[in-house]
Amino acid sequence: MRFSILLAAMTLPMIAAPAHAAEDTQFWVSEALTFKADDNDSITLDFSQRARSDADSGGEQSLNRITWDHRIADGVQIGGGFAYLKSEVDQELRFHQQLTASHGILQSRTRLEQRFFDNADEPSWRLRERIQATVPLDADKKWALVGGTELFFQLNRAKASDKTGLAVMRLQGGVRRSLGKSVDVQLLYMRQQTFRDNEPDTFNNVPWLSFNWRI
Repeated sequence: MRFSILLAAMTLPMIAAPAHAAEDTQFWVSEALTFKADDNDSITLDFSQRARSDADSGGEQSLNRITWDHRIADGVQIGGGFAYLKSEVDQELRFHQQLTASHGILQSRTRLEQRFFDNADEPSWRLRERIQATVPLDADKKWALVGGTELFFQLNRAKASDKTGLAVMRLQGGVRRSLGKSVDVQLLYMRQQTFRDNEPDTFNNVPWLSFNWRI
């Protein structure tokens, strides 16, 4: 049953885009470092480099983010933080608040973001809902299958190009390898769809390599 759920999450990203849709290929690399302050609190620093082949998407992009999480119950955390993103055409300062819940192989995250752009007079508000499954493949739990989906809802129109409601959907699947008690590496394929009004949707094919350290 567990494998069936994850297999569905991993195969959904392979669904082909409509012939008229705009499509490109990107490559993301990310690094995350998590410090455990005490039994209930942790701080995560994460960095991402995103190579994007479509010039319309803004070219190369980098992201730097810090997040604080506080455990309020078994398997439940609240947290928040901020991020700075920069591309070849613009930059963004982003604040976020989030609720994360874990149970067995499943984890859900609800994140609210306030995004400040150079070319917008007011912040852009966005809600993100993610659910992810991680299925161990061996007794030592060194290998695992990972699959999930995330929906992005635009809550206002800070820019003329903003689409309110469901704006972006991400589907992803891949493998995770533990290299020790405090280090793991993950390779995913992500299919990202951006919904647009009166225009064809855009699709991004993203191999995503990430490294995670825990202290």
